[in-house]
Amino acid sequence: MTVWKRKKLSFGFVSTRFAGTDGVSLETQKWVDVLESKGCNVCYMAGELDTDPAVSHLVPKAFFQHPDILEVQQLLFIKKRRSRDCTQLIHALKEELRDELDRFYQKFKFDVLVVQNALAIPVNIPLGLALTEFIIETGIPTIAHHHDFFWERQRFHSFAAMDYLKSAFPPDQPNIQHVVINSLAGMELARRTGASWTLVPNIMDFKILPQEIDDFNCDLRTDIGLDDDSFMVLQPTRLVSRKGIESSIELISRLGRKNCALIIPHEAGDEGLSYRQRVEDYAQFMGVDLRLIADRIGKERRIGDDGRKQYTLWDIYPHADLVSYPSIYEGYGNAFVEAIYFRKPVLVNRYQIFEADIEPKGFQVISFDGYITTETVRKVKESINDPNRLGEMAETNYMLGWRYLSYEMLEEKFEALLSNIYGS
Repeated sequence: MTVWKRKKLSFGFVSTRFAGTDGVSLETQKWVDVLESKGCNVCYMAGELDTDPAVSHLVPKAFFQHPDILEVQQLLFIKKRRSRDCTQLIHALKEELRDELDRFYQKFKFDVLVVQNALAIPVNIPLGLALTEFIIETGIPTIAHHHDFFWERQRFHSFAAMDYLKSAFPPDQPNIQHVVINSLAGMELARRTGASWTLVPNIMDFKILPQEIDDFNCDLRTDIGLDDDSFMVLQPTRLVSRKGIESSIELISRLGRKNCALIIPHEAGDEGLSYRQRVEDYAQFMGVDLRLIADRIGKERRIGDDGRKQYTLWDIYPHADLVSYPSIYEGYGNAFVEAIYFRKPVLVNRYQIFEADIEPKGFQVISFDGYITTETVRKVKESINDPNRLGEMAETNYMLGWRYLSYEMLEEKFEALLSNIYGS
């Protein structure tokens, strides 16, 4: 008998935010979908929420962009100096957040705590410390889902914060099961902490057919200023430097196609706005039509008071002629999984995780190593001019996605994790 059938469980999800279309929020919703399909209850605590208020506990200081948290980040990771006042501020914030975790638990009485990235990437040091204390003091079974670690980002290398990073990002406690999204991260976690880990890559629900062009999104191209016959290259990533957007711009410039545009549906996020200006300047210099449409993308479809449509990310994919994914570094690759789900041809920079965890499974993509070459341009031209070949690639990728990156795979992983807690 499975754990699902023996015990109806409830799960408390905690992160800095569960809102919008960032990778952590999107993956969390997929986990919730699987849990709810098994009859489990879920609740949420974060600093920014667009979840059901009835099952939500909003704590503004859990958000990584709260002014107090930004002050801590400035001192620890930019000035890289920690005074006594700074230490006292961190501990005061930690105590506030620790109290909020108690309120969250008392309010919903969940069985399992699920921490989404808040014990991996140190964008909110006090929250990580508070979570660590809560987990140790309550002994609650915890699944810590780590999307990216501090040692993977140069900006978090600071001796002023190292004692906090070693103790809470992540903590190694017997009641915590660590989940990573790629094997290299798992091996590095084990090397640094001795902790065991479970691999759960990013997923999609492949048994449900992807959204198509319909009455709502049929005019999306003209709505964002493109002609109906424009060749649309979609790079479904945030505007941050590690996403390698310059490579997409260079590719479009070298393709030499008329009416070709690069569409970016996400904003800059937590890494500043200077790179956005860099991308805009570079696109202008290269003569590439760049459309930044984050203001038109939301979690749900709606028509605003001004009469403008707000689309979802799923509305854009059906219109894309090519998905470009030239990231320099990725924890796994949400955009890659989405592209194969929508059966789109994909241009991929062979980033380290792609080589280690994705490429060996046989996915068929147009790949390059680090920078665009004449050979890259030739392969793209040949592929987009051969509809039969594109169809074969898309179908192969979709079936491989269903095998390796599906909700069914996540159910099996959950069964193993919960068996470790409650027995098989």
